[in-house]
Amino acid sequence: MPETMPNPPTAAATSVVRERIGPDAKSGHYPAPHRYQLHVSLSCPGGLRVAITHGLLELADRLPLSLLPALPDDERGHAALRDAYAATVHGFHGPALGPALVDRWTGRLVSNHVPDILADLSLRFHRPGLPRLRPFGAESAIDALTARCAQDIAEAAQLAGEAGAGEAGERALERLLDTLSELQEQLTRGPYLLGRNLTAADVELWVALVQLDTVHRWHLGADAVRRIADHPRLWAYARRLRAIPAFGDRLRLADIARRHEHCCRGLEAAGAAVQIIDWTAAPNVLTR
Repeated sequence: MPETMPNPPTAAATSVVRERIGPDAKSGHYPAPHRYQLHVSLSCPGGLRVAITHGLLELADRLPLSLLPALPDDERGHAALRDAYAATVHGFHGPALGPALVDRWTGRLVSNHVPDILADLSLRFHRPGLPRLRPFGAESAIDALTARCAQDIAEAAQLAGEAGAGEAGERALERLLDTLSELQEQLTRGPYLLGRNLTAADVELWVALVQLDTVHRWHLGADAVRRIADHPRLWAYARRLRAIPAFGDRLRLADIARRHEHCCRGLEAAGAAVQIIDWTAAPNVLTR
C-alpha cells in the first residue's frame, strides 16, 4: 500500500492558514524584498514544488528559503515553525508543518496552502527576464493540469498500488496509463506542456513523475511499472527538466526515501526493482 496511513503528524491535522500576498503596499501582505521567508522540506511533494518555483524565479536574494528536515522533529511538527504557528493560530498545539510562508516582520504565518504560495510567488514576485510560470490566459490550463497530476497520476497510482491485481486496481492503472499517454501526446506540440515556454504546469508534472518513480513504483507490479515506463517522450522530458538547476539541484532522493519509509504502511511489490529513471545520473544540458 502507498503512503495512505502516515504516522502523525499528518498534513491534514495541522491548521490551514490562507492569507495572500497582495500587489502593493496597500495590501496587508505586499511583496517587499526580504519581508518573507519560505520553509520547505524537499522530501514533500508540495515543498519540492515550492522550492523549484522559488529557484526558477531566482528569489534567493529577495525571499530566503530555509530547508526543513525530511521528517518533522516530533509530533508537534517542525521546531523552526512552532513560534510562527503559535503567533498566528489561537490556541495552537501543533503540528507545525511546511511548506510555510512566514512574515519576518511580524513573525506570523502568512500561508501554508501550497497552491496559494505557488500562485503568489509566480504573480507577486516575478521579475522581467525570468519565466512567467502563470502567463495570462494559461491559468485554467495550468489548474486543470494540476488537478490531473493529483487525481489521475498520484491518486490513481496510489489506488493501483492498494488494490493490486484486482478489478479496482486495473481501473486505476488504466486511468494512470491513459493520462500518461495523453500528456506524452501533448509534448509532441512543444518541449513543454503548454508549448515553447516552461510554466507552472511543468513543475506540477515533473514532481508528479518524480513521485511516481521514487514512491508509487514500490507498490506496483513489475508489469505495471514497465507499462508506465513505456512512455519514452514523457520520461525523456523528465530527464531534460532534471538538467535545469532549479529542478535537479532540489531533488533529494534520500529525503524522499526516508519520508516514504516513515509514512508507508504497505508491502514492497515487484515493481520496486524496475527503476524508470536513474535520477542520480548526470543529466544532459537543456537550454531553457
